[in-house]
Amino acid sequence: MPPTPRLAVGDKAPAFSLPDADGNTVSLSDFAGRKVVVYFYPAASTPGCTKQACDFRDSLAELNEAGLDVVGISPDKPAKLAKFRDAEGLTFPLLSDPDREVLTQWGAFGEKTMYGKTVQGVIRSTFVVDENGDVEVAQYNVKATGHVAKLRRELAV
Repeated sequence: MPPTPRLAVGDKAPAFSLPDADGNTVSLSDFAGRKVVVYFYPAASTPGCTKQACDFRDSLAELNEAGLDVVGISPDKPAKLAKFRDAEGLTFPLLSDPDREVLTQWGAFGEKTMYGKTVQGVIRSTFVVDENGDVEVAQYNVKATGHVAKLRRELAV
């Protein structure tokens, strides 16, 4: 299988419209004029994904003050996202991409190594999209733990 094409700084961020945990449609265009952190994670309510989501939750006020919104995207169905959001007190949108179309467009789904084996799956990735819809930061294979703090340092937030 060919490697998944990846986004690079300066690329136009691929548009999306996906259901959130409550079934409401959220689009990238909803954030026009603001910067937004778009992060892709494998599965709600798993240890690493919970740690990462809680780190974003705990940093949300500072990110918002710096003009950054946050959106998380996974292949989970809205009902699972709602349970995850409610269990962890998450206050930013979690979007559902069960067909993995958006994940693939952003280069966040494809071949990866897990426990020494090559598998198809979600590649934990984080992007910052600027006010004009261009990719300002593109990070693939990020670590669940410590990633948000590292991103904040890089963005001086």
